[in-house]
Amino acid sequence: MLNKIKTGISGIDKMLYGGIPEASQVLISGGPGAGKTLMGFEYLYRNAKMGNTGILFAFEEEPSRILENVKSTFPEFTDIDDLVKQGKIIIDAKAPSETALGSFGESRSTYEFGKVISDMESLVVSSKATRVVVDSISVFNILIRDEALYRKYMLALILSMRRLGVTSIMTTEMESPERHKLLFKPEYFIFDGIIALYQTGEEAKRMLATEILKIRGSKHSFVTTPYEITPAGFRIFAAEDMAPY
Repeated sequence: MLNKIKTGISGIDKMLYGGIPEASQVLISGGPGAGKTLMGFEYLYRNAKMGNTGILFAFEEEPSRILENVKSTFPEFTDIDDLVKQGKIIIDAKAPSETALGSFGESRSTYEFGKVISDMESLVVSSKATRVVVDSISVFNILIRDEALYRKYMLALILSMRRLGVTSIMTTEMESPERHKLLFKPEYFIFDGIIALYQTGEEAKRMLATEILKIRGSKHSFVTTPYEITPAGFRIFAAEDMAPY
């Protein structure tokens, strides 16, 4: 029997038939404005409320900007500051551009990326975190122009988190926000799960929908499902008619 980790996000756990298999590494892919960072944060927030320590490794924004954004979007999450002070939610800002990953040869770049992973591992261990969000891995794809090397580093990151036993969500930019234009990048296949966030229609009539493309070794919904981002968090209209988890 798989031990499943509840995301706590309305509708997602139904689509996942109970949650994410423990120690899985799941990719959330979507276009700008789809809510990738917000979904990752809500996963940490809901789990912090359950007593689980989580870390958001931010590679693109400062912690203050992230907190400002989530508080503005989710005003009903009134205890975010308390959870941060208690160390149940940790936001750790990284600046991979400072390591100049794209400026060195493979040997030096591997060393620099190894330092990034080592720092992440140290914080996970010292904080006893069991939930992790990496936002986002797209920055590495920009800095590391060698696609084979990029996939090698992503595999190293996934194996590191898996070895630590954390259940993580990593975000990435989708080349097109529309489902019919979905392209599978080679690195997608190294993740245990993939959740896609789509946007269709004109800006004034934009429709948001999510689909679980895969969850390795576990049953999941195959229905593309609409969602909303509300002041109380994500609201996902799961099609599954089943008892709540």
